[in-house]
Amino acid sequence: MSGFSSAFERLGAAQSALVLARQETLAAHLPRADWSADLNGRTYTSGGVTVRVGLLGSYAARERTWLWGWANAQFGPTHPAVAPTLAVREAGERLGVPEFTVPELDLSWFEGDNAGHLVAIAAAGVLGGSGYIGAGYEGGSAYLHVDDPQVPPTSFDAASVPSLIDKAVALFPADPQLTLTRLLAHHRVPYRRAGTGVEARLPGGRTAVADFSGTPRFTAWAETAHV
Repeated sequence: MSGFSSAFERLGAAQSALVLARQETLAAHLPRADWSADLNGRTYTSGGVTVRVGLLGSYAARERTWLWGWANAQFGPTHPAVAPTLAVREAGERLGVPEFTVPELDLSWFEGDNAGHLVAIAAAGVLGGSGYIGAGYEGGSAYLHVDDPQVPPTSFDAASVPSLIDKAVALFPADPQLTLTRLLAHHRVPYRRAGTGVEARLPGGRTAVADFSGTPRFTAWAETAHV
């Protein structure tokens, strides 16, 4: 049973596929290599590539807690790396998402080691941008939001939709149809709900139907030519 609020779970469901797609684009742009970060200068460099970042928060592995950057005494809300991410707290206040407004989250209830990633995904979804980076340090990870126009925008790939939605729903299972329809809407792909599924009019003159019958995830993603 999830210890997250229903508001957080639904927001995560709405944003997760979009953020995971951005993560793939970011990974292709940013080499995995020795890295360095300058939070005062808002930069993260890996493999000779530098991107602009902001600080979301940090996850302490032993304590299993998440601390927002604005609540961290070493940084605070006016720090150059934190100020660009304050929109997450504002969204939490506006939408009633307590995970975005509580200074430190107790995630000890979570079974697994990616609780920090879940918070980062939801926060990155609110901010838009180009995804996030988990920068490990002794005892935990700092989570940095990437907001850099040098990172290419994420394009829509119909063939990758089934695997992308499956990955997103595995993390945020609250509303799989919402996960798909928000992805389609973001890329301006027309769609309509049809019974237990969603029908999308794909670029290039094809139709795809996602079937959600009998399972919390969709059981099929069938593409056909327009008639």
